[in-house]
Amino acid sequence: MAAVTADTMVLPRVKPAGLGDTERPVLAISTGPTGYEGEGFPVRRTMAGVPDRYLDPFIMMDQMGEVEYAAGEPRGTNWHPHRGFETVTYLIDGQFVHQDTHGGGGVIREGATQWMTAGSGLLHIETPPPKLVEDGGLFNGFQLWVNLPAKDKFLQPAYQPVEASDLLLLGSDDGGALLRVIAGEVDGHRGPGRTHTPITLLHASVVAGAQLSLPWQPTYNALAYVYAGSGTVGPKGEPIAAGQLAVFGPGDRITIAADAKQDSRTSSLEVILLGGEPIREPMVHYGPFVMNTREELVQAVEDYQAGRLGVIPPDAIMPHVPRDARDPRG
Repeated sequence: MAAVTADTMVLPRVKPAGLGDTERPVLAISTGPTGYEGEGFPVRRTMAGVPDRYLDPFIMMDQMGEVEYAAGEPRGTNWHPHRGFETVTYLIDGQFVHQDTHGGGGVIREGATQWMTAGSGLLHIETPPPKLVEDGGLFNGFQLWVNLPAKDKFLQPAYQPVEASDLLLLGSDDGGALLRVIAGEVDGHRGPGRTHTPITLLHASVVAGAQLSLPWQPTYNALAYVYAGSGTVGPKGEPIAAGQLAVFGPGDRITIAADAKQDSRTSSLEVILLGGEPIREPMVHYGPFVMNTREELVQAVEDYQAGRLGVIPPDAIMPHVPRDARDPRG
């Protein structure tokens, strides 16, 4: 359920709540619908139906899985374009292979994160490696889209891998929760991910019966997505379970508690916590393009069709076809 573990008793701790701290209320709890993406892999649209004003600067976040693939079933994406934002892929189980037209690439393993700044535009692919396709196995992860402000929409594309060993590990004040900080700052501790839009992104495991009280940047929004387990959120202890997203209101601290009894699949409440500085600019979104105006969207489509976002290289990775599915004539 979590690729990176550690003894919270020996880690730096976040400070407990103090006088004058303001708990963030829960504004809404939603359940994301399921669907399929790319070549046909299952996803949960974790932010679907949540008003943009609560999400800004985030565009969407898909949970990829959790699914136990049979042999020959794993799927990813084929080559496709992006412009105007950043994609963040965090894997908990399984592997993806990445390649893009600006030289970025590598294997994303359990506990690792791929941070890709699409900026002015590129083509890329994310696909399971041949062994995972042939053998099947457990796959679970997330892809988050982070918007870029108008001044950064046409940045030079860039790629940064954040390996599992790079993650900043913290404990809650009582040691009952492990925090894996991917990017941003938590109580003065900064994660490894380099961001253009100011955000905080982390994965928390809260053991059964424990509570996580976490200081949070007051100017950021705050969201919590539960992918395993059950518990409560906010000062009123509103119930939340796997597949649900909590939207918090203003304040400088968020509270999440794990139920004393979890289901048989997990011993802890597993939560993706994220927040960022709202951009507060017009946003228009068409497929893999996120811009400020309709005219910019039209230009993005035209640039893609004309090959100005990149050309698939001759050594390109391609989705692996299982042995049993290959055309015997080829």
